[in-house]
Amino acid sequence: MTLECINPPELPTPETYTQVVVARGTKLIFVSGQEPEDVHGKLVGQGDFAVQVRQTFANLGRALAAAGARPNQVAKITIYVVDYQRDFHYPIIEKSRATLFGDHKPANVVMGVARLSPDYLIEVDAVAVVDD
Repeated sequence: MTLECINPPELPTPETYTQVVVARGTKLIFVSGQEPEDVHGKLVGQGDFAVQVRQTFANLGRALAAAGARPNQVAKITIYVVDYQRDFHYPIIEKSRATLFGDHKPANVVMGVARLSPDYLIEVDAVAVVDD
């Protein structure tokens, strides 16, 4: 599996993600939206965005591992945030994203939404590419 990360000179170079990711491999892994839940499906960190973000990215890491994928094999993530405000939410998201992905910068979308499940503030899904 190879991921070619491209930041075209005609586009801004983001600090925390890549504008374009070209994935070459033999197996695609689609991870459903991970939420801030414990193993029993109970919300972790009610009302605390930072706690919910940490739990969500930890769950994403667990889901990837269950499929035999590593974080550096993720080509794209989508992040859904209730009432997204870049100045407040983005730094918190970036801290947890860096904990999971390190220097790897998959393509990503951060999407503000009006609502998720009651009291859930974030959800993250992913696509990874691996070799069989």
